[in-house]
Amino acid sequence: MPDPMRFASATSTEAELLTAIPDLASKIRRQGLADAIDFALIFLSSHFGDEVEAFARAINDELKPRMLVGCTGEGVIGSNEEIERTPAITLVAARLPNAVVEPLVFRAPQLHKMLGGSVSLFDSCKPPDSTRMFLMIADPFTTPMDDLLGAFNTAFPGTPIIGGMASGAPAPGKSALIVGNEVVRDGAIAVAFAGELDVDIIVSQGCRPIGPVFRVTNAKDNVIADLEGETPLDCLQELLSEMSGEERELLRNGLFVGRAIDSKKELLGRGDFLIRGVMGIDQDSGAITVGDYIDEGEVVQFHVRDALTAKEDLEMMLTPHALFGQPSGAFLFSCNGRGTRLYDYANGDISAIRQFFPGINLAGFFCAGEIGPIGGKNFLHGHTASLALIRPSSTAIPKQP
Repeated sequence: MPDPMRFASATSTEAELLTAIPDLASKIRRQGLADAIDFALIFLSSHFGDEVEAFARAINDELKPRMLVGCTGEGVIGSNEEIERTPAITLVAARLPNAVVEPLVFRAPQLHKMLGGSVSLFDSCKPPDSTRMFLMIADPFTTPMDDLLGAFNTAFPGTPIIGGMASGAPAPGKSALIVGNEVVRDGAIAVAFAGELDVDIIVSQGCRPIGPVFRVTNAKDNVIADLEGETPLDCLQELLSEMSGEERELLRNGLFVGRAIDSKKELLGRGDFLIRGVMGIDQDSGAITVGDYIDEGEVVQFHVRDALTAKEDLEMMLTPHALFGQPSGAFLFSCNGRGTRLYDYANGDISAIRQFFPGINLAGFFCAGEIGPIGGKNFLHGHTASLALIRPSSTAIPKQP
């Protein structure tokens, strides 16, 4: 009988690598993964930025995973806690029978040539045909992530990508991306997961809509000039006159615009909008500037965000997945604007996940931008929690036709 899919996770707050590495390895071994580790995902707080090369060699020697991938981040997330602003390392290791895990490495100079059209992005690193998901981590200083995701969306339509941008680095060249024994400090790493496993992805943008939906009737680049013949400022002022004091208070956390993924859809709700921030309002013209390109004819809706909304949104999205039992393991990519910057208590996202999946084996980190699918396409997000739940294919959530 083949080995079952198995995950194990560990977190260490040891400040010295000489003690952190055996601490992590012993915790993984005690959970029954002493050998035959197919994949390990690891995140180190930026305190270890200058020691990542030594760490990668040492953890490979200790655990001997067939593939090790990870990066540095402002903070890390383990199965039980979110650790911010102090040294910490978190690791999840997996035995994935009958699955295929393949790395794709895109160094910055080659990446720009590929996306510029002079070389095909996938000529030298073609993923397996049966890829179920890509995991992607990238350096924020050197990776044109919107273009890279666009290339993946075109080449692999409908295949989800989850991941995030390395965080906590003060300058270019300081982020560290790990793939095997190698550490690179520019570009992006993608990992294709194929074969007998199933992945379900939750992208919680943590917002709720206010007011009606509007069709954009005048826009140029990222500036919306008219919504159904009225200026966005006039629409907002009308909304404000109808909002409660509590709702108005939420605007202190910022105003957001949700772009409908399918503007032809009649009934739109959470999960149907790509959330983008409002960058500015022109008091003279009434136009608004949005953190994305906007097309005339698309449907938008204003949104607000706060800690309660973020928690409710994540819990709402987790609820149907709990009906299918405990996942084997998970990967979490949360915005560095979440954590205690969003919640007035520690462990905001991981505590919500553990309510549904107690004892889940998971690793994650606080990103400088999160990657996840909305409406069947992959986007770079902000203020989002992107979660991948991994299960054997025989117990997977049925896919919608």
